[in-house]
Amino acid sequence: MYTVITVPAFNDNYIWLIRHENHCLVVDPGEAAPVLERLAVLGLQLDAILLTHHHHDHVGGVTELLAHFPHARLYGPKLDPMPDHHGQWLDDGDQITWHGLALEVLHVPGHTRGHIAYYGNGMLFCGDTLFSAGCGRLFEGTAEQMYHSLQRLAALPDETLIYCAHEYTLSNLRFAYAVEPGNPAIQRQIGLISKLRQQGLPSLPTRLADERTFNVFLRCEQDSVKFSAEKHGLKCVENPVDTFNILRQWKDVF
Repeated sequence: MYTVITVPAFNDNYIWLIRHENHCLVVDPGEAAPVLERLAVLGLQLDAILLTHHHHDHVGGVTELLAHFPHARLYGPKLDPMPDHHGQWLDDGDQITWHGLALEVLHVPGHTRGHIAYYGNGMLFCGDTLFSAGCGRLFEGTAEQMYHSLQRLAALPDETLIYCAHEYTLSNLRFAYAVEPGNPAIQRQIGLISKLRQQGLPSLPTRLADERTFNVFLRCEQDSVKFSAEKHGLKCVENPVDTFNILRQWKDVF
């Protein structure tokens, strides 16, 4: 009933189109040109724009898209509204309904203060919070906020398909291997994703149950991950948030 279409943008961004018949939603349009091209080729009407956070590589195409589709609705985070645009600004627990598709809004701060994700029909559009084998940098939030945001997403059903906004998977997996070299799930995933990327195919979407086996940022309670964090940080860690904080700082310079 609903199809998700991948629209590559910039060097490593993904813009997502959710299609129903000849209508669609667009998630995080950092630039308009590739979206407009795909809409024209497929003959689609843009009904709404969904934003997860305010960074330019996620919102840069909004003005141009609204110029082409002036009746499209704009949705975004209540704590990060776009200046000079009229939109419906969403908070945790709000819901969007479109052609029978209900998308729940989850406030997941960490990457930015107001970052939100959209979840429904087994799909999670999570911007720069959760990546395949990784997570976003901490620009405005704290390690504790991001850890709890990731835990909230990790509690969604196993079969949830994760549509994040960047093709960072291989570099994330290389870091994961440095943290957990004895984890066979990481080794298998490196082989699988390497083949996909060699063919020019996206590594996304990824399944949440799989992410729990190789995404070290979702594995901060595992002894193997804690041990590597302590070894790298040269100190004992007292809780999973401390482990996460060391891992995130390590990844920043990896």
